[in-house]
Amino acid sequence: MRPPPLSPELLLLHPKDNVVLVKRTIAAGTELIIDGRIVLAPKDLPMGHKLARFDIAKNQPVFKYGFKIGLSDTNIAVGNHVHLHNLRSEYTIIEDMSA
Repeated sequence: MRPPPLSPELLLLHPKDNVVLVKRTIAAGTELIIDGRIVLAPKDLPMGHKLARFDIAKNQPVFKYGFKIGLSDTNIAVGNHVHLHNLRSEYTIIEDMSA
């Protein structure tokens, strides 16, 4: 019997996304299923944080909600935490207009 595609603790927001979201706090070492692959949570992860759905190569786009949110700063293996330490944000930059 095949494992389910995604653990119930995780949420895929859009089929184009290469990250999944943590729906509730997960302890380090928790066994998770991401796209049918069994991985271990790399660290304690609070609700709302992202894990790589697939291997993401350095300088590749990261998608959330079906939209590019940034570029990976390093190679990110499936199941690894995706956050400020390995992601360059591409959200709109607001410049200081008072100068």
